Amino acid sequence: MSGPQSTILWPWVWVGVVVGVLAAGGIAWWLARRRRADRTGGEVLWVANSAYLARLPAFTAWVRRYRLLQGVVAVGLLVGVVGAGAVAARPAQTDVVTDRLGTRDIVLCLDVSGSMLPYDGAVLKVYQELVENFEGERIALSIWNSSSRTVFPLTDDYTLVQEQLQAGVDAVDKDPSDFDWDGSDDAEILEFAQFTAGTTANLAGASLVGDGLANCALQFDEEDTDRSRSIILATDNYVSGEPIYTLEEAADLVSSRDITLNGLYGGTEFYRDTPEETEYRETVEDGGGLYFFADDPSAVQSMVDDVVAQQAVELDATPEVQVTDRPAGWFLVALGGVAVLLVAAWRVRE
Repeated sequence: MSGPQSTILWPWVWVGVVVGVLAAGGIAWWLARRRRADRTGGEVLWVANSAYLARLPAFTAWVRRYRLLQGVVAVGLLVGVVGAGAVAARPAQTDVVTDRLGTRDIVLCLDVSGSMLPYDGAVLKVYQELVENFEGERIALSIWNSSSRTVFPLTDDYTLVQEQLQAGVDAVDKDPSDFDWDGSDDAEILEFAQFTAGTTANLAGASLVGDGLANCALQFDEEDTDRSRSIILATDNYVSGEPIYTLEEAADLVSSRDITLNGLYGGTEFYRDTPEETEYRETVEDGGGLYFFADDPSAVQSMVDDVVAQQAVELDATPEVQVTDRPAGWFLVALGGVAVLLVAAWRVRE
């Protein structure tokens, strides 16, 4: 993007206004002189014994003050006309903007099964921190339990992204087992139900990690374009039921689509080094991704650095000229000139 430049869009209007007003003033002055001459017959009226008046200090001071005020009137008129002409000519600021189209896509993939709910609020806050460090990347959020729901597809509308992530924090950053299902917590129950809606369609299972991950891999579009693609998966890998995809099969699908898989382990520390956690970690690391516990303070920055380090071609968009009218300064000039003109004219009439 080039630097902003100040310009006058219609300079001919400015010249036309100034010339027109000055011409009108000149014609009016000439007509006034002609009318005075017609009234007096073109003759000068001499008054006897009045020559001494021109030597009186009070008279000469009055004449000097009168001529000074006439000069101020002329200056005020000129300044007002110049300012009004400039406003009419559209003073503006122009910027030539060439957008850079970033080609990084990140899908946030969140397990909202019962065992993860105590940790989902913290994971969503990690996601919020990640998004705060991105610029131009497209972000999507998919949540899943026995089935998946796309909260929002790939988008670079970061206002919407943060609003939806915060809605998720508000919905799941509480323990559903503590809800008063008899009516006093209706608002919180509704908030939770709306956010997790569509994630329990398969009643034969829960926390189907492989199916959730496979669905996240299908969130990416524009397969024919050269883009870097990442999934940030958050789960405890505690599966209940028979998924269509195992975790390993889903990871193979991710790899076949040239997607980088990063993992956040969201379960309690008591389950660390269990077979489920070990399988999850090894699957992510074997695919070349990063693996962190959700409460690891280095997780956010490390994942941001990894995403930024990935190949990301930037495509030049068509340059766009942005024009913003900036009349305020010249409007004040015109207003100041008119104010000076009015005050000076009032003094002249006195």
